[in-house]
Amino acid sequence: MRQFPCQVPQVQTPSRALEWPTLLVFAATYALWALATTALWGLSPVLATAAAALAIGQFSSLTHEVLHGHPFRNQALNEALVFPGICIFVPYLRFKDTHLQHHFDPALTDPYDDPESNYSDPAVWDRLPPAVKALLRFNNTLFGRMLVGPAIGILTMVAGDLRLMRRGDRRVRLAWALHAPGVALVLGWLAFAAMPVWAYLLSAYLGWSILKIRTYLEHRAHEAARARTVIIESRGPLALLFLNNNFHVVHHMHPGVAWYRLPALYFGNREHYLRRNEGYVYRDYLEIFRKHLFHAKDPVPHPVWPVRTASEQAAELRGGAGIVEERHAGLVAARH
Repeated sequence: MRQFPCQVPQVQTPSRALEWPTLLVFAATYALWALATTALWGLSPVLATAAAALAIGQFSSLTHEVLHGHPFRNQALNEALVFPGICIFVPYLRFKDTHLQHHFDPALTDPYDDPESNYSDPAVWDRLPPAVKALLRFNNTLFGRMLVGPAIGILTMVAGDLRLMRRGDRRVRLAWALHAPGVALVLGWLAFAAMPVWAYLLSAYLGWSILKIRTYLEHRAHEAARARTVIIESRGPLALLFLNNNFHVVHHMHPGVAWYRLPALYFGNREHYLRRNEGYVYRDYLEIFRKHLFHAKDPVPHPVWPVRTASEQAAELRGGAGIVEERHAGLVAARH
């Protein structure tokens, strides 16, 4: 992975043995998940499916906290909390590796170097069949991202991982090997629980669909890396479900800060963060639904590709832009 110099961190993660707010959310999430797959199914299959989807979405947000080093100091304990394959479709280790790669901010939105980019290389886009272009344009609306986005993500990830495994990538093989017993635990639970497997798979898909609301416009194409990451000033239910990742530029600048500290950090320095991301901000998720439910926020082919050269990015960092202000000490896995 490419490395660039960065400023001295201005925000330090407080020393703690454990983070009780995160543990409480873990307990509530597992309780809702267990209730949804057992007693709620007998009362109302629709309610049970919806509750399981919310629990799975919350679990995914907690998984994001875990890969950033929460809630314990010991990362092995953290990862034990998310060992069960509750989300079904995505191996934890793949999410961890690709997400930490995504945190190399100078590459944000890059169709090749950012694993979470939804942009296409314009040259590749020009060669796509019309039907594929139509699908990807639909996927670029919020409605499309929620409806077909999870399926596109699953198929793309599995196809890519199969290619990597055929080439001998041991890290990817390990990820899926560890994921298998985690999924087996969930299937074993479902063998005795009331919820059938087909309903659980639907819940897992719906949970991922809800998460697409958060990820839909987290990043935009912009010549300045510091201006690519959004702020959504929401403190409502979705902010809790997403563990305040809507304050996304704050998270990218200080990825070691726990989720429950992000709002105060943002509102205490609001002008600073909005100056840094050049005003890429939404008031709440209602504004996003009004503007983008059926209207894409930007095109599929990257509108400013190629974004910048490595020397230009390095010059920005030397000039004090401070794209990455806090390192993931001990968390960034070696690339294989």
